[in-house]
Amino acid sequence: MNQGIYEELVTQLVSQKVNELNKEKYYINKSKIDKEEASIIISRHLSKTIKGALDLLKGAQQIEQQIEIANKIIQFLKVELQQNDFDKDLIESEGEILKAVFSKIDAHFSDLDLHLKEITPYTRLTQSELFTGGSNTGLSLESELKKEILSSDRIDLLVSFIKFKGIIILEPELKEFTERGGQLRVITTTYMGASDYKAIQLLSKLENTQVKISYNTGNERLHAKAYLFYRNTGFHTGYIGSSNFSRSALTDGLEWNVKITTKEVSHVIDKFKKTFDSYWNSDDFEIFDDSIHKIKLIESLKKGKITTSGAFNPMSYFDVKPYPFQNQILEKLEVERYTHNRYRNLIVAATGTGKTVISAFDYKNFKKENKSAKLLFLAHRKEILEQALSTFQGILRDNNFGEFWVGGKIPTTYDYVFASIQTLNNRLDNLELSKDFYDYNY
Repeated sequence: MNQGIYEELVTQLVSQKVNELNKEKYYINKSKIDKEEASIIISRHLSKTIKGALDLLKGAQQIEQQIEIANKIIQFLKVELQQNDFDKDLIESEGEILKAVFSKIDAHFSDLDLHLKEITPYTRLTQSELFTGGSNTGLSLESELKKEILSSDRIDLLVSFIKFKGIIILEPELKEFTERGGQLRVITTTYMGASDYKAIQLLSKLENTQVKISYNTGNERLHAKAYLFYRNTGFHTGYIGSSNFSRSALTDGLEWNVKITTKEVSHVIDKFKKTFDSYWNSDDFEIFDDSIHKIKLIESLKKGKITTSGAFNPMSYFDVKPYPFQNQILEKLEVERYTHNRYRNLIVAATGTGKTVISAFDYKNFKKENKSAKLLFLAHRKEILEQALSTFQGILRDNNFGEFWVGGKIPTTYDYVFASIQTLNNRLDNLELSKDFYDYNY
């Protein structure tokens, strides 16, 4: 047996292999089956064993023999457990799969076979699948999502941003779905200002559709991309992965998404539903009505773009205030500095949360409280230094603040310097500054 961790049901074969190991040379650990998990563990083993057995049957009567054996197993369970309910699980001898049931009254189609071809996902309703994107991977996420939409009764979509060029791809299917009574719920954010207003507007104007938005992206940090398709038949399917609603993500982008099904992993679908509902009922997500919230959404998207870039136009000033989560960090920095006398502090925050903005506000506060506020801002790239200087100038409302020390540029004074690490390393030996010269380092 290979060394490592296992979660293997001990069968006679496994037991034999374990017993062959030298107990003096190997650590071996086993535990009792948990009562709550016993039915799951044993049924998985039975499923694997029965499949292996049924695969041995070949020939013209293959399906008939497989059905006969399966029914004998079911009959055995009936007798052993004395439960007549097992009769309903006996397989009909014809060996058929039910594909659809639709009312003929007022049906919006006349050819059932053609209709099923248009709405049935290529990857079916009972098997999981991995979509890896790109133009050479065969089935596209776009074509599969269109069929999922058309065959659903309810849909929940959870994406951090929505692009107009992406949502327009699915608009015909979403419109048909909602117009025939399908219920659509969408949760998204103004994260990084990446969403297009007109994309959210398009969705919100569909019938039987509700859109909720998190405007507090700095605190929420919603990165999830997931879609859940409910069917009254119980054959729910979900997609969880990396694709937001953008054209490249839905077509030829190298995005990875896993399709899951109720018939294979119902517990994951259930957790998906419960988590989505918890978001939906949270105060962090606000219902969007274009006639009421249009300006709020547009302004939030603009602010998201500003926060993400971490830069401001030095020729114009903004009445910028820290987000609540940024204020919390600023307050903690002041406590560390003035209560605990700790002047070396580390800010850890995800990309896009505005660490440079936080540093600029913190420096602004520091400058108010200290007569000397000489600043050294270090980064490894010129582009970062340019954005940082622009941010500091915007928040300090001073276009003349700071100088570069990078790419051949040398500051006239060293009071407020934005320098590259490489440049500083090359000049350390000849630098005539004391180690305590700077009051504020970032």
